[in-house]
Amino acid sequence: MGDWEGVRLHVVTGKGGTGKTTVAGALAMALAAGGRRVLIAEVEERQGLAQLFDVPPLAYEEQRVASAPGGGEVYALAIDAREAMHEYLAMFYRLGRAGRALDKLGFVDFATTIAPGLRDVLLTGKAYEATRRRTGDHFAYDAVVLDAPPTGRVVRFLDVTTSVSSLARVGPINRQANSITDLIHSPRTAVHVVTLLEDMPVQETSDAVAALQAAGIPVGAVVVNQVRPPHLPARSLPAARRGRLDHDDVLAGLRAAGLPATDAVVGLLTGEAADHAERTALEQTQRALVDDLGRPVYELPRVADGIDPTALYELADALAEQGAV
Repeated sequence: MGDWEGVRLHVVTGKGGTGKTTVAGALAMALAAGGRRVLIAEVEERQGLAQLFDVPPLAYEEQRVASAPGGGEVYALAIDAREAMHEYLAMFYRLGRAGRALDKLGFVDFATTIAPGLRDVLLTGKAYEATRRRTGDHFAYDAVVLDAPPTGRVVRFLDVTTSVSSLARVGPINRQANSITDLIHSPRTAVHVVTLLEDMPVQETSDAVAALQAAGIPVGAVVVNQVRPPHLPARSLPAARRGRLDHDDVLAGLRAAGLPATDAVVGLLTGEAADHAERTALEQTQRALVDDLGRPVYELPRVADGIDPTALYELADALAEQGAV
């Protein structure tokens, strides 16, 4: 996003309920525009991407889920720790079917329980592999978008070396963790944080940006989602907030619109205007806090009728129009 020309891995996080999966999907669509090939992956086993792109539940294999303007393609993948472990055992230990036999004995559950960081290595490792995979002289994907865990867990999820250092100081697990860490702490990665203009999401965004920076993980942009434009001109907001809109002006506006012009209707509209002005003032305060984080900020509009593939195209266009990609 923005000046992220060298970024291979775009990680999207945000407080639960902010719409991070939707933003991740819109980003993937925007990145794919113009003939590029992009992979988007999820790690939380929620099948959020399948719902977003209106496709059947995703399996542990990359499949095309959308076309982007200009001939681009978006592929999607649901990364499952169990399947990643089977692949890992086959790749590094050449166990093949024996790896699945171990799974029947509960090996995967046992291993990820005694070493929770191993699960994150398996999940991030699949995204890492996709960023470096090549087809001939070219990368298989121009970019990879990772729909990551929420802000409260994202640093621990990404900082895999710390998680496994006590488990394996040498060997394939350690080497894999170090390779993932090299990518995540490099300019080839950018972590984008999604927020709403509300107290808790903005506070979690601020905390996440600080924690990522302290961990040496590159922070990309802050995406303000579900933005609602004010319905009143700025000059009218202070009076509206105090419930002091001019009674005669409101009556005249109702008559001009061919609507019932009664004192009761004026009272209802004045109350709604006060609520709207109060919300607008609170959002302006939160937006100032977002701006103070010192990161590029992009806005996506609130979609009243829910997110479908058409709305996803519109959100991708909105990112592109703001220079996000």
